[in-house]
Amino acid sequence: MRKSLLFPLGALTGACLTLLVATPHGGVWAARAAASADDAYSKLNLFGEVFERVKASYVEKPDNSKLIEGAITGMVTSLDPHSRYMNDKAWTEMQETTSGEFGGLGIEVTMEEGLVKVVSPIDDTPASKAGIMSGDLISKIDGEAVQGMTLEQAVNKMKGPVDTKTKLTIVRKGADAPLDVAITREIIHVRPVRFHVENGDIGYIRVTSFNEQTTDGLKKAIAAISKQIPQEKLVGYVMDLRNNPGGLLDQAVSVSSAFLQRGEVVSTRGRNPEETQRFTAHGGDLIKGKPLVVLVNGGSASASEIVAGALHDHKRATIIGTRSFGKGSVQTIIPLGAGNGALALTTARYYTPSGRSIQAQGIAPDIEILQDVPPELKGRMDTMAESQMRGHLSASDGSEQTGSQSYVPPKEEDDKALHAAFDFLHGVTANAVAAKPAPKAAVPN
Repeated sequence: MRKSLLFPLGALTGACLTLLVATPHGGVWAARAAASADDAYSKLNLFGEVFERVKASYVEKPDNSKLIEGAITGMVTSLDPHSRYMNDKAWTEMQETTSGEFGGLGIEVTMEEGLVKVVSPIDDTPASKAGIMSGDLISKIDGEAVQGMTLEQAVNKMKGPVDTKTKLTIVRKGADAPLDVAITREIIHVRPVRFHVENGDIGYIRVTSFNEQTTDGLKKAIAAISKQIPQEKLVGYVMDLRNNPGGLLDQAVSVSSAFLQRGEVVSTRGRNPEETQRFTAHGGDLIKGKPLVVLVNGGSASASEIVAGALHDHKRATIIGTRSFGKGSVQTIIPLGAGNGALALTTARYYTPSGRSIQAQGIAPDIEILQDVPPELKGRMDTMAESQMRGHLSASDGSEQTGSQSYVPPKEEDDKALHAAFDFLHGVTANAVAAKPAPKAAVPN
């Protein structure tokens, strides 16, 4: 069974040769296809020759399995930053991560220019408490250079027994020198939803990730808030998706459904038109039409952008903050059989209900609010973007957007975007840096 991490279940077309004989130029196309196949087989023969030479002549006897695994890893990672091969151990660990409890530091990471880049620290984890920030580059782990490691190798090195320490060397934009940060490993219990009542009349819901527990957590939060605030006094809700790196597609759809009566949430479009899939809302509006504000920033990625885009296009929510990350590509998880791990392969782009691609563009807020960044962090919190990742999948229409601010003040009283959301629900928008009207595009229902 194929499983999706932000992504549709579905088959991939794998034909090696297509003969287009139905057109007047079918013979020409057939010849070109055959020539392409011949070239591929020639390169495979080259690979076989190199493999045999390495086995026979390398200074030390190599591990054949590691050679093949390294070749597969190199092939897949050359495609884009999000496609990757996971060996059996990495595949098992990823499944544990999406279930909501795992060991480690508590950061969502990717690989960029040979270094590990922090997409977002997870709330209330060792990494978050140690001050790791979105956009940080990890150059060394326990003194060993990351350059030359695969992402899986780096992640595995950061993991270890609970209560043991690891030292990360961080390269942070604007810092005069690399920073050494010591972090104690813990069992990471990802609590994806937190909430509280604000001012006696607003329900605040923070969604930190989209794992298997997110929708249930959201429903419990809404139910608890409804009990604490009488409906006649409740002015609305704030859903905070800032620095939420994403997660499972089915959770993004069901979270969106919690605020929509019906209609499309997201569509995915692959290389061939027949591969298009549409995912629709189910379950109804749990907050019964109450106003909703969604907070996003440069660290809001993937599933977060699906939710924000869907609620925005259906005019069900007002988006406040800064432009989101722009991770709008679909990775299909393809298990490769017992003991062989799995392949996470980019198979499509995803689109909001009005037909806008998010890839390398992100979700622009209706009301842009820039935070007051402390002097020591200025210039370090405003470069998060998919479009800046080397080898990224290009935007479908060619117009790409650069990153935006991802800083969230640790103290609520200093959080301008949060207070702008509260003000908006109370009928005040004076703190907006810029207000942009929602697009007029029709939304399918």
